[in-house]
Amino acid sequence: MPETQTTEKAEFQKWKLIAVSFTLITNYLICLWAIYAINTYGIALFIFIPVLLGFMPVMILGRNAPLQNRQAFRIGLLTLLLFAAGLIIFAIEGVLCVLMCLPIAFIAMWLGVGIALYFVNKHPHRTTTILIILLTSTFTTGYMEKDVQSSVRSVTTTMHINASPEAVWENVIAFPKLDDPEELLFKTGIAYPTDATITGTGVGAVRHCNFSTGSFVEPITVWDAPNLLKFDVEQQPAPMKELSFWDIDAPHLHDFFASQRGQFKLIRQADGTTLLEGTTWYRNNIRPNFYWNIWSDYIIHNIHNRVLKHIKQNAERA
Repeated sequence: MPETQTTEKAEFQKWKLIAVSFTLITNYLICLWAIYAINTYGIALFIFIPVLLGFMPVMILGRNAPLQNRQAFRIGLLTLLLFAAGLIIFAIEGVLCVLMCLPIAFIAMWLGVGIALYFVNKHPHRTTTILIILLTSTFTTGYMEKDVQSSVRSVTTTMHINASPEAVWENVIAFPKLDDPEELLFKTGIAYPTDATITGTGVGAVRHCNFSTGSFVEPITVWDAPNLLKFDVEQQPAPMKELSFWDIDAPHLHDFFASQRGQFKLIRQADGTTLLEGTTWYRNNIRPNFYWNIWSDYIIHNIHNRVLKHIKQNAERA
């Protein structure tokens, strides 16, 4: 290899190391600020940081060494993956949470790389200005969204049961222990229901729906046997146990995903069987909502299905 090419390659690798290292350190600090200083999991964390992970290394490297488009996207992807690995290694997040955020983070990173390439190639003197705008937007967005509550959302799951509403009702208000889950979702650390008990009858009774991470305390607000059972959620456990090498108690496990109330509706069919509807109303304060609601709806549907199948089996067996 000619000496000139060797020198250029060494120079490229030097600036690549500088660019990636500086980007990682900067964005870890921003991440810690968002999570622990202002206690927010939102657009600043899941959109702006990935954009910066794509923009910053390409900007730094592109201004100091020749850079092709393919190289730029590889560097952006490398930086994103190293950042994600660091979240797990340094016990900031668990494996499942990191995997869940990677799809949207990849798109944001790709956008950041594209912005950096455009300005490095067309307007290199403006790259610093764009970086300042991105950093300012990140901090401003974090402060703006930290106290904003998301709207209440509902998820309904239905199941047909070959039993009368009276038989189903007895298994709705309380049910015995479920078998260990076979679903992959619940083996990753997502909390799953194990059994339910109730103290008292009628409005004012207290139902405990026990999960793998603790118990939901559910005061009954409507007791219309055997048609409708409605309850508030007074207390709830963590939505998951982080899948990690460490014992992680991330802030998003507390209050960011909050069940508000729920109900079981039993609809008598013409043949005497029952259509059972389970509904949960919840608030998800992890943003962007359009993305994270896909995950939360999916998880709640799977929790509903686990409970409704168990109720179906017990009611039909009885």
